[in-house]
Amino acid sequence: MELRYPIDNCPKIIPTRKIVPTPPKGQRVLIVDDEPMIADTLAQILNASGFEARAVHNGEKALEVADELKPQVLLTDVIMRGMSGVELALQVSDKLPSCRVILFSGQAATADLLDPAQKKGREFEILTKPIHPKVLLEMLRGGA
Repeated sequence: MELRYPIDNCPKIIPTRKIVPTPPKGQRVLIVDDEPMIADTLAQILNASGFEARAVHNGEKALEVADELKPQVLLTDVIMRGMSGVELALQVSDKLPSCRVILFSGQAATADLLDPAQKKGREFEILTKPIHPKVLLEMLRGGA
């Protein structure tokens, strides 16, 4: 015996989760933080979300990797030992003008550190630590 149902009686499919746009395939993100756990965790989250992310733990290494990776996004802590994130951002944006720069910091004094960038006419996006992964992903996907 074969059962047939009219189309009007078919159950409707209701999406159970919000559809989030995916990043451009392999969008390259360079993450820099002198706290390895933060940089490495952010890289894992971004790689699992479709980005091509690399983590490094100081500004000098970041410059080397930026030359090789040619990131589309630089995500860097502001206050680091050695080269600051602002110094790094200025150097990377000089070499790679189309690279989007996002600075993050847990320090209230960050605004003073941005003076050199502002004097050169540069404005960078800023996030406060701790960075919630959802906020970061939305920002990188163009939702924020």
